[in-house]
Amino acid sequence: MTSFNFQLIIDYLPYFFKGIIYTIGFSIASIALGTVFGLLIALGKMLPNKFLAAPFKGYVGLFRGTPLLVQILVINFGVVPLVLGKSNSIVAGILALSLNSSAYIAEIFRSGIQAVSEGQGEAAATLGLSPNQTMLHIILPQAVKIILPPLGNEFISLIKDSSLASVISAPEVTYWAQAMNAQYYRVWEPYLTSGLIYLILTLSISSILHSVERRLAVND
Repeated sequence: MTSFNFQLIIDYLPYFFKGIIYTIGFSIASIALGTVFGLLIALGKMLPNKFLAAPFKGYVGLFRGTPLLVQILVINFGVVPLVLGKSNSIVAGILALSLNSSAYIAEIFRSGIQAVSEGQGEAAATLGLSPNQTMLHIILPQAVKIILPPLGNEFISLIKDSSLASVISAPEVTYWAQAMNAQYYRVWEPYLTSGLIYLILTLSISSILHSVERRLAVND
């Protein structure tokens, strides 16, 4: 094996930094959209009418039961061109990650909402609050504290899963690692560097989330 060439990594750092920006951007946009979609899907799954709830259950089953890579390819080469008239790796990457994560976040929300005591809803009803008011002002605020840890884990997973967007040439970290490999025919430098970048990102996010959880625990 040839010696490890740190100079190649230094020369490629501007591209890796560009990739980091896209990786973080993909993850933030996807967790934001996925949270909104996930909450709506969770509420849909919990509808008492099984026929109205069926499409939401089907959505969760579809996106949790098929590979994210396949979803990315279908959305990039099928859905996005159908809507925009051409492929767009940035739009496709964010859309695919958002739709996929929303299926998992929906289950996180559902379990969090169901973990709140039924007595809370009964007490709100005696105070004259409507079901919507009860959900918005009583149930969801308590559920958010419950779901924060698994939601944080989903965000960390999104950072790692964003690497799959490299297959559609989205310029995130793994894309530039592959470009470096193709240019210099080197394996260790590009892929170990990208792995280290993902490790730093996930550990940093994990540390921030633990700090937030501790503050919420103190406030309680």
